[in-house]
Amino acid sequence: MLGWLLLLSTVLGPSGLGPQVRADALPDTTFYAVSYVETTASSTRAAIAAFQRYRDANRREDGFIRIECFEQIGRPGHFAIVEAWRDERAFNARNAAAPTGLLSALQDIRVSGYDQRPYKPLSTAAGSASTGRQAVFVIAHVDVTPNPQVAVLLRRLAEASRREPGNLRFDVVQHTMRANHFTVIEAWRDQQALDAHVAAAHTKQYRDELQPMTGSPLDERVYRIIQ
Repeated sequence: MLGWLLLLSTVLGPSGLGPQVRADALPDTTFYAVSYVETTASSTRAAIAAFQRYRDANRREDGFIRIECFEQIGRPGHFAIVEAWRDERAFNARNAAAPTGLLSALQDIRVSGYDQRPYKPLSTAAGSASTGRQAVFVIAHVDVTPNPQVAVLLRRLAEASRREPGNLRFDVVQHTMRANHFTVIEAWRDQQALDAHVAAAHTKQYRDELQPMTGSPLDERVYRIIQ
């Protein structure tokens, strides 16, 4: 009898009204900053050195997770910088000398403004620890008319893409102030793996369903990572 009562108490919980509901997991507060800048092609090495100094300076900051620098394949001087911080407060509290120094180093060689956008996670997961020398990265900006279904499509695409054998990483982040703007950050083992992804049924379905809701053509660019 006592054993039965203990079992009943475990199932119903101390209130006797049902199983205890665990508190929801804490929300992911990771803050992302995605930036784009173009420099003259002849200044590529100087720009890369500036990005590396910026990354290394921030590594000492509280709340720093990572800064990744990418150069667009086939377009020297076209860069994307993806930053991840513990939260927006940590990003804002970092030493201002690092971003000021980066902008100063780029001032005489850039041919565009330094376009930085704030994001929060929509669908992210731990990626491969090693990308390999043949890895290719895709950064896509998704601009759509406001529609809650877009987030559903992007989550579904991310989950399916992560199961592909050649995928190393697939993250989707959402603009913190403009809910209809998203950035997709992908890493693939090699160009062949990326080609297989582009031809996959779930990728075609996503693009077909997204197209009527897009506010501009899909901005999708292929990059190499700067070590």
